[in-house]
Amino acid sequence: MTVDDTGSGTGVHPAPDGEPGPTARPVSDASPARVDAHGGRTDAHDRVDGHEEPEENPLALRLEQLILGAERRYTPFQAARSAGVSMELASRFWRAMGFADIGQAKALTEADVLALRRLAGLVEAGLLSEAMAVQVARSTGQTTARLAEWQIDSFLEGLTEPPEPGMTRTEVTYPLVELLLPELEEFLVYVWRRQLAAATGRVVQAGDDEEMVDRRLAVGFADLVGFTRLTRRMEEEELGELVEAFETTAADLVAAHGGRLIKTLGDEVLYAADDAGVAAEIALRLIETMANDETMPELRVGIAFGTVTTRMGDVFGTTVNLASRLTSIAPRDAVLVDGAFAEELTRTREAPASEAEAAEAAAAAEKEGEEPPTYRFALQPMWQRPVRGLGVVEPWLLTRRSGES
Repeated sequence: MTVDDTGSGTGVHPAPDGEPGPTARPVSDASPARVDAHGGRTDAHDRVDGHEEPEENPLALRLEQLILGAERRYTPFQAARSAGVSMELASRFWRAMGFADIGQAKALTEADVLALRRLAGLVEAGLLSEAMAVQVARSTGQTTARLAEWQIDSFLEGLTEPPEPGMTRTEVTYPLVELLLPELEEFLVYVWRRQLAAATGRVVQAGDDEEMVDRRLAVGFADLVGFTRLTRRMEEEELGELVEAFETTAADLVAAHGGRLIKTLGDEVLYAADDAGVAAEIALRLIETMANDETMPELRVGIAFGTVTTRMGDVFGTTVNLASRLTSIAPRDAVLVDGAFAEELTRTREAPASEAEAAEAAAAAEKEGEEPPTYRFALQPMWQRPVRGLGVVEPWLLTRRSGES
């Protein structure tokens, strides 16, 4: 789907009869093929003049129809008109969902029309602003695109290996997708509803309206040490297995202990937690787990606590930047935290302000015949040092207190 709202000369301009006309920019026969919105390859010349249909793999078309549940019926202009939205808004939604411009190709289905109508309806009803509707399209598109790529690359590709000699992958793919599609769809909706319920619960527990957007969180980065050197020494397949093992281990630990995995960046993971003690436990568990795995490089973690802006599932702000900087200066197999995080741990009595204070508290409790206070974590102040873009900071070394695990 494309539109003339960018001024780039690549849009579809309506002809006098109301149908979109060809683009004003000439395209030669030597123009490269493009991938259309549904995975087919479209020759640029055929796409522009509108007279020749691109040649596509028959199986790809059958799979597309199976997955989408409908045949191609509409051009972008026709889909927008059927949905009752402007071509400009339809194209903004389409691009936000992550699909390529498809010119005049008749490649859209009833489902595409319904999706446009639903998003536009939310805007018309005043439930979403137009900008928010575009964000909904973008966040959904980005998340599901990654999911779909992973499922094809790591899941379906492995399952479609010919089970018997003489069978081709092509012969296996269609019936397999036919069987898996409804099950995967139901599972996706289930997980989404569960995640939505959890996210909604966290938001409504915020102290005030401002906290619903700008919240105080603990943010942690975990980074594999020497990953760049590993990329030069390891085979691609080995490197992929290492990254997958790291991401899987990190995701499991973060979830199990009550944190939220924000994103993975190959050799680095970013997570957040509402509670400083939860973030600290996750960090130390990551260090301990990786240290016990001989195949894994050393790890370093940095955590900061403070106001964080959340957008489209990601986190932004000075707190996030500080956590990243602390990770870069952390010793191997160690956790560095900022002063605000250290204060939060002492406020919640997860860690003593100092070992001297812990000893005094223990002595006082013993004198009174009471149980001495217990702390899960220990904090050791490190040398103050300048951190690029953030001034001078005083990091603290976070460790587990003796006997605690």
